Order: sequence, then structure tokens, then C-alpha cells
Amino acid sequence: MFTDYVKIYAQAGKGGDGAISFRREKYVAAGGPDGGDGGRGGNVYFKVDKDVNTLINFRYKKKFKATPGENGQGARKYGKSGKDLYISVPIGTVVKDAETNEVLADLSEPEEVALLLKGGKGGLGNSHFATATRQAPRFAQDGEPGEEKEFILELKLLADVGLLGFPNVGKSTFLSVVTSATPKIANYHFTTIDPNLGVVKSKYGDSFVIADIPGIIEGASQGTGLGIQFLRHIERTRLLLHFIDVSMSEGRNPIEDYKTINNELKEYSEKLAKRTQVIVATKADIMTDETGFNELKKMAEKNNQKIFKISSATGEGIDELMNYVSEKLKTLPKEDLIDISNTAKKKVYTLDVDKDRFEIQKDGKTFVVIGEKVDKIMRKVNIGDYESLFYLHRKLDEIGLNQALKEKGIKEGDIVKIGDYEMEWED
Repeated sequence: MFTDYVKIYAQAGKGGDGAISFRREKYVAAGGPDGGDGGRGGNVYFKVDKDVNTLINFRYKKKFKATPGENGQGARKYGKSGKDLYISVPIGTVVKDAETNEVLADLSEPEEVALLLKGGKGGLGNSHFATATRQAPRFAQDGEPGEEKEFILELKLLADVGLLGFPNVGKSTFLSVVTSATPKIANYHFTTIDPNLGVVKSKYGDSFVIADIPGIIEGASQGTGLGIQFLRHIERTRLLLHFIDVSMSEGRNPIEDYKTINNELKEYSEKLAKRTQVIVATKADIMTDETGFNELKKMAEKNNQKIFKISSATGEGIDELMNYVSEKLKTLPKEDLIDISNTAKKKVYTLDVDKDRFEIQKDGKTFVVIGEKVDKIMRKVNIGDYESLFYLHRKLDEIGLNQALKEKGIKEGDIVKIGDYEMEWED
């Protein structure tokens, strides 16, 4: 089964907790703090695997978690870092944020690797908090949680040429003639489900890959049938061969067919609609009336488009078309065909926003503080320990939260809420 769209959940590993420990040795009367740091949680990577061809494995496993870092120990022993998790995907996989639909990674190169989720940092052991006035700190930091996210994985076929057109216009037959591919061929009036790939050998010049995209029907850009899935594959091609039945055997109007398909392309993507397109008039061997072909030819000439009349059954026009395609591909750059203008191609990590910022919302006498920076500080502090609370207030003051609360008009007895914690304000 060919699977080209899945949604999964992944979570990086939690950082290990810092240790609270004191040196205890014979003949050492007052050993100082020696708690070690927790290990880093495992990262989550997506990696191209040449042995994987579809996303079908994700239909049965949709949750992935990297291992957490180990906790620190006494004698300043650091916890072991969590093992990184590599999720194997086929070449041509686009990874998107399921919430925003933003493209996070376009995995189009063999063995390409992208870091998508970072493991949590390990917490500091109590050995880090010793000062001249606090020589025996009885608190340490907890490890940070690993980042988590829902992803959409889309597999877009990597091909040079895409065969475009309504069902039953001769695309599969053509593919079987010019390549060694063996698609199912019959006089179906409905579209096949899976795309087919074929490699054109050097007879026509340099080798190149053709994708027989299942027939598109009206309304495909809005999701009718499997339209969105089919249009997704066309995005990866550099040149489109638009197959149009000119035999008039089924009463089809070639001009209307051309306009309908191109309207679906435009509705789906303006960039896709502007891709180089060659018109291929098919089933010439059973054409009894040349009216439709002549009208199509006039339209092609008016639009400055190339048009070829072929018959896959007799071979008419095949060599001429394929020689043109081979030469045309040499002029078309292998550009990034996926819109990743807001992200980097090789490695995308969009989760490092400005985490020092925070927002204060007032609800009566309660001041709710929202922000990654303050949440991060709270996660590392043991609220039940007096020394930890002293450390907490100092860190909040350092990032400017206390001053910001005063500017918001906080008074003694008001409540400050950060995450799940509520604290009473004292002047």
C-alpha cells in the first residue's frame, strides 16, 4: 500500500535532575556539596532512509519518544545523556507543524538528517549553588522537559516529469511504452489510486524519471476524491506533460479538459500553475475528427506552448516528444520545489523563539505571568525548599519580572500565578 500522508506525535527526552549530595569522607570534617548534573535528554531527528519507500509504517506507530537523561549523582558525577531518536522516512518527505502547517524540513537528499526536537537540558547539581554565604545548598535543579510536537509527514514523489490529465487519457499506457514501469492499464473511467514511477533510459539522451500522477478530476484542489494527494505529487516535478484525449471517442471537449485541469492547478498553487507545461494530444490512432485537435493546437500556439500529437498504441509522435523532453529538462533548474521560504532547507529548528520575553495578565488581584523563560525557571526550582525559594526570587528579579509586576500596580497580598504555582506578593 502506498501511504503519502500521516500525522504523528514525537517528544524529545527529559533532562535528568541535578543531585543534592554532600562530600562524606573519612577525615573530612565538613565536606562541601558535590551533587552532579543531570544528563541531557535525547533529541529527535528525522533521517532519510534509502530502504524506505512509503510512510506506511507510520500507520501502525504514531508516537515516538526519545530517552530521558539520567539523574546526577554524588561526587560530582554527571548523569548519562539520553539516546537520540532517529525517525526514518523516505526521500521526498516534507515535515510540517501540525498546528501551524509550517514546513519544518524538506528531506530531499539521500541520508539527509534534520533536528526537529531538542532534548531537555539536565538540571544543575547543588555543587553549583555554593556561595560564601550559602556553603551547604540543599537544593538542585530539575531537568527540563523535552520538546514535543505533532507533525504532519507528506511524501511527495521526486520526479523530473509529471504526467497530468483526466483519468483514461493514456498516461499509464504512455509510461509503459517509454519506461520499464508496468502500471495497471485498462479502459477505466475512474482514476487509479497509486502514482507510478518510471525511468527513461538514455535512448532519448540523459536518463530521467517520469511520474504517472493518478488522474485529476474536477474539484481536486478542494479535496474531491483523492485530489489533494495527487496534486501534492505534481509539486515535485520540473516539467508537466498534459495529456488530453483528442480522439473524440467519448465526446470529450479537449479545450474544456485543458481549462478544467489548469484551473485545479491554479486553485491548489499559483506556483504550480506556472510550471512549464507541454500539451500531449493522445489517442491519435483512433481520432476520426480532427476538429478537437485543431482547436487545441490553435490554443497552444496562442499560449506559446509546445504541443505533440501521439499514439502510444502505434508509437506515433513518441520519439519526437521524448527527445524534446530530454532537451527541455537540461534547461530547467533543479530548484527547491517546496515553499520553505520561512525556513532553512538542510536543518530547520523553529522552536527557539525569544524565550526571554514574558507577558503579565491581570485578573482582579491575580497577576498571571506567561512566558517560556519564567516557566523554565519554575521547572528547575523545588518550591517546598526555603533555599530554593530564595534562589527563585533572585532569578525572577534578574529577568525583570519583579519590576514589571510593580509597574503593573501589584500590591501586598496580591497573587502571582506562574504555571501551576501561586505565590502571595510581599513588599
